[in-house]
Amino acid sequence: MVLGIVLFALGIMVSIVLHEYGHMRVAQWSGMKVRRFFVGFGPTVWSVRRGGIEYGLKAVPLGGFCDIAGMTAYDELAPEDEPRAMWRQAWWKRVAVLLAGPAMNIVLAIALFYTVALGWGLVNRDVQPIPTDRVAAVVGDTCAGADRCGVGVGPAGEAGILAGDRITSVDGLPVDSWSDLSEVVSARPGQTVPVTLDRAGETVTTTASLTSSSVGGQERGALGVQLSEEGIPQEILDDPAYQTVNTYDALGAVPATFVFTGEMIEATIDGLISFPSKIPAVAASIFGAERADDSPVSVVGASHIGGQAAEQGAWWLFLLFLAGLNLFLGAFNLVPLTPFDGGHIAVVFYEKIRDALRRLRGLAPGGPADYEKLAPITIGVFVLLMGVSAIVITADFVNPILLTG
Repeated sequence: MVLGIVLFALGIMVSIVLHEYGHMRVAQWSGMKVRRFFVGFGPTVWSVRRGGIEYGLKAVPLGGFCDIAGMTAYDELAPEDEPRAMWRQAWWKRVAVLLAGPAMNIVLAIALFYTVALGWGLVNRDVQPIPTDRVAAVVGDTCAGADRCGVGVGPAGEAGILAGDRITSVDGLPVDSWSDLSEVVSARPGQTVPVTLDRAGETVTTTASLTSSSVGGQERGALGVQLSEEGIPQEILDDPAYQTVNTYDALGAVPATFVFTGEMIEATIDGLISFPSKIPAVAASIFGAERADDSPVSVVGASHIGGQAAEQGAWWLFLLFLAGLNLFLGAFNLVPLTPFDGGHIAVVFYEKIRDALRRLRGLAPGGPADYEKLAPITIGVFVLLMGVSAIVITADFVNPILLTG
């Protein structure tokens, strides 16, 4: 696992470097002065000057920065750098520079998704459940958690579930696909739940006592059923609508990758919105509460998950997780609060709107925004970010997320 952790940590570092490289290159193309380009924070470990820019490595490799001269009017500048100060440039150039970092994260994510599409295929997020009348779906012979094996035993067998039955609901929750069934049952270890079946067109209700087993350090419920392809017509098995993974050639992977990226961006935005509400649960996990699989992770936790994926040989998952992390980094940096890129973009648009209103009143432009007034917000966001980071990093050490394999 150590190799996988190191490789994923390097992947994160490359993602950060590319983010900052995006800022730097667009700033240079826009005529701005780039003074420093560093990976990490804290004391300088190594640096070299090339083309008027100091490149270097800091002691704490948890980020990086690109120092553009005059990002605010309060920056101290050498006289020769004054005309190239960022705040003096056209508003669209400033926005382009600020967007370039998150854009690089998105481009990297797209490249990783395309790699997965070619090498392994992409998860079909719209997979259709096999129709009830076209499947011999449920048999009671997997004996999950049972003392003996054979048809008719295990929780499903004891509940009277027969081969060919189609489970339509568990514990009152509709089940439309095999993934639905797995999700509902796994979340109820040791519980006794009502199960509704479709048996040759007749609705049958029974009660099943789910077993409990530990998978990857987490308790999972089991019903003792399996999905069988026996009896499913070949046209159903070959229909892409019913495939959990879609595979592509080099050309077909292009549109599929963009569609998948759009779906993942939507999921990332939803995750970003729910991010604050998940922090209390992460804090509770430090003291023994169960850690949710979708809880936020730090660089430490992300590297651990990547290491597990590599250890299991699931390189597709390794790449998908790294791509998803890049989407989150891009979206997170667009939050409209300083010191994030989105906060600086918001300031640019504030200046434009303010000056437009001033022109309507016959007044001259108001000049650069007063960043000193934003200092309390910036400091507050920074302190909050450090506090959240401390909670998540601690949870990643004490109660890490484990992949099930």
